[in-house]
Amino acid sequence: QVQLAESGGGLVQPGGSLRLECGGPKNIDRYNGIGWYRQAPGDQRELVALIIPSEGGLDGVKYTDSVKGRFTISRDRPKNTVYLQMDHLKPEDSAVYYCRWIASDNRDFWGQGPQVTVSS
Repeated sequence: QVQLAESGGGLVQPGGSLRLECGGPKNIDRYNGIGWYRQAPGDQRELVALIIPSEGGLDGVKYTDSVKGRFTISRDRPKNTVYLQMDHLKPEDSAVYYCRWIASDNRDFWGQGPQVTVSS
């Protein structure tokens, strides 16, 4: 199974910022969804942010309530890369973060999951 390369995790103080980056799978043109998930120790993996691609117009975007106004998901189509800009980070944002690309044929691709730790 292909694991996608991610970068940008690390240790940051509360109130700080990080940007995660994830390159998409090769030779796939259409997707049903592109998102970021996270999993803290002892918790289930949860959806953080999701892009619902639109071929003819603006992509749809969804966020889980706890990150609205602080996190921004974006996509660079020519580079086939998705980003998660995380601002005003809180200790409860600490988790392993995974990107996920769901192809239009429902093949599912995940990133390897960099650790994000928010601590003073």
